[in-house]
Amino acid sequence: MAVVMSGNGAAPTTPRAPDGGRVVAGAGATETATPRVTLSARAVLLAAAEKADRQTEGSGAYWHNVSVHRQLFTVKDGGYRVMDQDRSESWTPSAVGGEQWSQSRSLGARPATEADRVAWEQAGAPSEVEVVVLGKKVPMKLSVSEGRTRTGHSPLVDGDKVFWLGRNVTMKDLRGLPGDPDRLKKWLMASYKGHSTESSSVKMSGDAWLFTVTVGLIMDMPVTPEVRGAAFRMLAELDSVRVAENVTDSEGRQGTAVSVEEDTQGGGVSETRLVFDEATGQPLASEGVVVKPGGMQAGFEPGTVWNSYALLESGWTDSKPAS
Repeated sequence: MAVVMSGNGAAPTTPRAPDGGRVVAGAGATETATPRVTLSARAVLLAAAEKADRQTEGSGAYWHNVSVHRQLFTVKDGGYRVMDQDRSESWTPSAVGGEQWSQSRSLGARPATEADRVAWEQAGAPSEVEVVVLGKKVPMKLSVSEGRTRTGHSPLVDGDKVFWLGRNVTMKDLRGLPGDPDRLKKWLMASYKGHSTESSSVKMSGDAWLFTVTVGLIMDMPVTPEVRGAAFRMLAELDSVRVAENVTDSEGRQGTAVSVEEDTQGGGVSETRLVFDEATGQPLASEGVVVKPGGMQAGFEPGTVWNSYALLESGWTDSKPAS
């Protein structure tokens, strides 16, 4: 994923790992209906690779992404759930020594379902709610109101690091990735250390790690159409990948999803899935779905989309925000 500014406009010290499990749920996030499964994952991914191969490649001074991230929380007092929402834009420079820019805005925490809305209103419709967060002794407070837009900029890490792809990488690294799926897999797996992308204390299988990292590549990064096609072909060879059609993302867009399961902190199991437009091969969203409640997903029903990241725009531009 791109190097994204924090809420106060300051940049993190290192490029962020993909949320694959950064990943977007809407008002219907707590629904547990299972989409109809049809074609094999391999067939769907190979078809997506053909579409990705035919995508056009642009150029510009900045790689620009617009996204919305949503995460489901349980309110400490009341037990109802809210969906916290944030809109982000990032501008990643193509030139070494450039500055990365970002704009972020909270869209507010909203009751996740109609039943949650009723519970929130019965609690007096508070303008701020305290939510339960794993590992935090003090509950986190979320506002239900939209926030103001925050703009920030900072130098690239080490002057040239732009994304995290198993390790911090440069724009030159990304543009030089192999377009052959076997070679691409070898390049990526050289960074696999046996643990998850989020915590060195959580074990993660090679397939799940590769899938999570590759979702970040497909969703966020300025790779060539050939490399994006190779990424889909590489995922097609993973035995653990599943497919589901007629999946609706948090923005209401319908697509096809491919996914793998992974263990999470707290003894849970989560499904990381990539939702894409099967007609074009364009990525729509990455989502975290509860398989076995535990950790951050404790108390959520299996099938719940608890964390999601929807891509709204992605491409090259010569413009950046006004400072």
